[in-house]
Amino acid sequence: MNFNLNESIEVLERTPLTLEYLLLGLSPSWLQNNEGEGTWNPLEVVEHLIVGEKEDWIPRLEAILQPDKVKLFTPFDRFAHLHKQSRTIEESLKEFKEIRTENIVILKNSIRAEEDLQLTGIHPDFGEVTLKQLLSTWVVHDLTHISQIVRVMANRYKVDVGPWKAYLSILNS
Repeated sequence: MNFNLNESIEVLERTPLTLEYLLLGLSPSWLQNNEGEGTWNPLEVVEHLIVGEKEDWIPRLEAILQPDKVKLFTPFDRFAHLHKQSRTIEESLKEFKEIRTENIVILKNSIRAEEDLQLTGIHPDFGEVTLKQLLSTWVVHDLTHISQIVRVMANRYKVDVGPWKAYLSILNS
């Protein structure tokens, strides 16, 4: 097992800055490109991350840490961000950074002992899960969506790279 709370927080703290450096100041064509019907562009991914910050990670962490209560998680709508009014990447990244900063403070203040990581909640699809599994998933979720954004951006030039596509693994996944 590789989970380490402090190392997890290192990644969670860097995600907003990573996305800022990657996306701020880009032409709209980079931000509006996706991989086809039913896929997300970089701006939609950031909006998805915002919804997760508000409705998924911290509410579930708090549910797990509640003593003597039913710890059933509310189902998370992974597509809720698609029903929101669109805004600029600057606005979205600003909100994401602000709420992530707040959530990191909550995370740091909530876990008092190593034993807390073994506390459980009830996921609507998976059943019983531990706090350690939830926090590990939060980190990997961030990394997955950073990877998704980079892949979507790379695919914009998939045809333009010509024969070099054979050497560019990101275009062959």
